[in-house]
Amino acid sequence: MAKITPGEFMRQVQAETRKIHWPSRQETTTTAIFVGLMTVLLAVFFLGIDALFGWVVSTLLNAL
Repeated sequence: MAKITPGEFMRQVQAETRKIHWPSRQETTTTAIFVGLMTVLLAVFFLGIDALFGWVVSTLLNAL
């Protein structure tokens, strides 16, 4: 691997950072809302599944 100078390294870093596509405020807000909504929906879903399994186990244990 070829050695590069600190100056050349910094120029390469700057060139790479110029290529980054930064999301707009609108994109960031939309994504954050979507993530929050999906988190709530999954939490409710898993709460329902947990309650169902809890009820099944409770029913099976009480039948013994």
